[in-house]
Amino acid sequence: MFKHEKIEKNATLMLVLSFLVVSIGGIVEIAPLFYMENTIEEVEGVRPYSPLELAGRNIYVREGCYNCHSQMVRPMRDEVERYGHYSLAAESMYDHPFQWGSKRTGPDLARVGQRYSNEWHVQHLIDPRSVVPESIMPRYSFLLDNRLRTDDIARHLEVNAAVGVPYSEEMIAEAEADMRAQADPEGDWEGLLARYPKAQVGDFDGDPRRLTEMDALVAYLQMLGTLVDFSAYRSEENYR
Repeated sequence: MFKHEKIEKNATLMLVLSFLVVSIGGIVEIAPLFYMENTIEEVEGVRPYSPLELAGRNIYVREGCYNCHSQMVRPMRDEVERYGHYSLAAESMYDHPFQWGSKRTGPDLARVGQRYSNEWHVQHLIDPRSVVPESIMPRYSFLLDNRLRTDDIARHLEVNAAVGVPYSEEMIAEAEADMRAQADPEGDWEGLLARYPKAQVGDFDGDPRRLTEMDALVAYLQMLGTLVDFSAYRSEENYR
């Protein structure tokens, strides 16, 4: 008791000992990570974003969608029953930055892919209250008017490759062509689908004559949560 009181009354001693405890705890938690080959278990189906999806994700981040929507389903019964299988770390292994979190002014979007039609997403972004009357989400109708920039998408892939996303030289070389093909209802998708399995293809914004930011954002939303086959997981483990 006396020793504890002595430490509490000596600010310098308290600071030194606190630093020592935090340092030891940090070393114990962090050091083992440097000796592990991979801290994220790889999951079948997870792939890098296609160029159009990546552009859509950039728009998602640019418009601050993450301020109201998380992309993290926690392993609790109420969440998995509402949203689907809990989130796996591997699903975000190619995200820079990842979109996990718990701030939900709107619903979680980790499993929103293919739950609604392209038309629903477009209408929701144009006028949220026309499909969800209680929504407080702002309108994003301007995305229909903004032509999507395509000339710099290869650079975006190169930057992601520099931080560990496995984009190949072929993916980078074909980036602009893949971006245009994915949103073209009459496009040649063979190469695109070989490079990016399960990519959604066709017109996304309702106007196949031009490529817009709406195309990109809807393509990104329609991909979320669709890459991993969760039926391979035991249901009793998912809903504990």
